[in-house]
Order: sequence, then C-alpha cells, then structure tokens
Amino acid sequence: MEDPTDRRSTEDIKEALESNNQALAAEKIREYLDKENNTPLNIAVTGETGTGKSSFVNAFRGIDDGDEGAAPIGCVETTSEVTSYPHPNFPSVTLWDLPGVGTTKFPAKKYLKLVGFERFDFFIIISDTRFRENDVKLAQEIQKMKKEFYFVRSKIDNDLRNEERSQRSKFNAERTLKQIREYCIQGK
Repeated sequence: MEDPTDRRSTEDIKEALESNNQALAAEKIREYLDKENNTPLNIAVTGETGTGKSSFVNAFRGIDDGDEGAAPIGCVETTSEVTSYPHPNFPSVTLWDLPGVGTTKFPAKKYLKLVGFERFDFFIIISDTRFRENDVKLAQEIQKMKKEFYFVRSKIDNDLRNEERSQRSKFNAERTLKQIREYCIQGK
C-alpha cells in the first residue's frame, strides 16, 4: 500500500519540475529524502538462546563486545529482557536484542506475546547450527505479519573447524560453506 504522503511528495516534485522551478523541485526532493532518512526502523534480532544474537547486535553497530554500551554477552543466558540499541551512524535505526526463544523464561508458545513481536519492522533470525523448529516458527509468524526477515547463520567457524578435523585431507572450506548455505536456503 502506497503512503499518501509519498504520493503527495511525488506530485509536488512533478509539479515543480513541470513548471520549470528547479529550486522548488530540489527543495521538495530534499524534504522527501530527509523524511525517508528519519523514518524509524526497528530491527528485532531473535532466535534461540546462545546463538550469538547479542554479539551480532554489537557487530552490526560496529562495536566490540566489551565496549561501553555494548549488548552484554556470556556463556549462560544473558539477555533476559527486550533491549534496544541505537545504531551509532544511523539515528533512526534501532536494533532490539530479544531474549532467546524456547527457554523456560520465554517458552515458544508465549514468546511472541512476551517480547511484543508485532512492534518490530524487520527481523533477523540468528541460528548457530541447523534450521530448528523454533527458527521455522519464527519465520512463519513473521510472514503472517507480512514483514521481512533475514536468516543469519552464526558460528560457522566452529563448523568449519569440526569438518576439517573429521575430513582431514579431503576437507574443502568452499564446499562446506556451499553445503551450509544450500541447507539454510532449503530450510531443512
């Protein structure tokens, strides 16, 4: 559905150009771009506990895990509430670090309601292994809301090390990465 404000902006620009008023057209284009650049974007980073969601939030923001203002990380469940992290270079972009789905505090059946899933504009589902049932359920719920998501596979370095150890001389990193990528695309 087209935003009526966008339609009006387009018409204003068109009218200015048709009347050969380049200064007004430039002003209207600048107003439109300013509005677009200041439109809030709330990105939820979700997935199971321990998959690296908080580390991803930090990396996306270009900060190290130990820096001031970084999302806390740990070897045990660390994120226990939905937490916002503004992007340092894009003030209208906020990353939301969500607790892990399928834990005792955030069971899958109650997860969407507990974290306020519908309030986010876009989703990044993080998984550190194969596609799991909770990943599929999250993707299906996002699609029901007619919103977009990316599936991000974390901790690939662990899988590469394990494959290299088990295959020794037959190991091929590119082949292994291709296999992982295809598996993710198929959603198995």
